[in-house]
Parts: sequence; structure tokens; C-alpha cells
Amino acid sequence: MVMISGTFCTTEEVQRKTGASLSGTYINSEACINDFTAQAEGLINSATEYNWTDNYAALNDDVKGILKVAESAKAAMMVITYDIDEVGRTTAETMLDVLKDEWNIAITLLKKAAIRGFIQKA
Repeated sequence: MVMISGTFCTTEEVQRKTGASLSGTYINSEACINDFTAQAEGLINSATEYNWTDNYAALNDDVKGILKVAESAKAAMMVITYDIDEVGRTTAETMLDVLKDEWNIAITLLKKAAIRGFIQKA
């Protein structure tokens, strides 16, 4: 089986967003996070109706940073959701709220036509 991982962020960036309580769990392992980042990447491309993955090398660092925020936030949400017992429901809900805000802001920025024009000038 070939393991696919995301392009926009690293395992460590996702793990930082999940918090120390999840650091030793299987769901928070590199194998699982690679899967979650690949899923998040597909969601980003679909939600913005633009294939950022294929054009990643040509993007400037600001746009790469926005993609990193979106992918790491979505992947961290998946880790927390699938291992909610590790941190407790109340803590998990707060963490998920923060990450959802990051995701929503990043996706909104990526959708804007002005951002696409900015990207193409990079």
C-alpha cells in the first residue's frame, strides 16, 4: 500500500495543533496524519475550485502559508475528532472551534478572486 501525504504542511505542524495530550496516540502518528493531510488537501482544492497542489511550486510564500494553515487545521481536526477521548469532550470542542476558525479564514481567503490574481503575479 502506497502512503499518500499532503503537500502543504508537515506532520509536526499538525501535531502542534492537536496539543500535547494527543502526542502519543496512534491517530496522531505520521501514518494517520499523512492520510488526513491528503484528505484535507483534496477538500481545499474542491472547496476553492482550484488545484493548488498542481501549482504549488509556483506559489509565493504568503499563499503557501495560507495553504499550510488550512491543511494543518483540517488534519488536526480529524486527529482530535477520531481520538476525542484522549483530551476530553470539552477540551476537544474548544480545540475544534479554534481550528475550524483557522480553516474557515484560510478557505475564504483562497476562494477570493483577488487572492488568485495575487497568486498569479507571484
